[in-house]
Amino acid sequence: MSRLLLVRHGTTEFNNARKFMGYSDIGMSDAGHRQVEKLRDRLVNEKIDAVYSSDLRRTLDTAEVILAGREVEVVACPELRECNYGSCEGLTFGEINTNYPDVAEKCINFTLDLEFPEGESFKEFIERASRFLDRLDKHAPSETILIASHNGPLKVLVLRLLGMDMEHWWQIRIDTASLTIVETYPRGAIINQLNDTCHLADIGE
Repeated sequence: MSRLLLVRHGTTEFNNARKFMGYSDIGMSDAGHRQVEKLRDRLVNEKIDAVYSSDLRRTLDTAEVILAGREVEVVACPELRECNYGSCEGLTFGEINTNYPDVAEKCINFTLDLEFPEGESFKEFIERASRFLDRLDKHAPSETILIASHNGPLKVLVLRLLGMDMEHWWQIRIDTASLTIVETYPRGAIINQLNDTCHLADIGE
């Protein structure tokens, strides 16, 4: 495969309120746009040969901001969406704990048996996000690929690329507007940077 630039979207009002967002098509806040502009500036000298994004607004907007002035098409990928939280969409963890205590317990004591009522099971979500990797097979090793997505799918991709068990999903942190860089080789992948947000230091967001 190639050199992968994994980017999480800029912050949203749901992030600020600590609400489960998932499939909800929420745009970035003003602060989120500022974050992504800083990330764009950081990547200005990085060649980008192809771009894939979740098809939700906050990630598509993130990709478009980063690509300003570049003639690269954004390919929208539904498989890069965040987990579908179903009835838990728009709720805080406290509200989930009140209304769906069994779900809250499985979130706290992370288990792959986690399921969201009227949404996805965690295993379904992992299978969906993992399918995205098939799209990368057509790219040459010399190419640099930008992938704009969400916390959950990016963690899945990192674990899949490194050949690690999904039981470790909860041990990876991916902040808003962060940059993770993975170099891929025929025998596997090397992670060069994980959850890097140094470009946000001077704006405090």
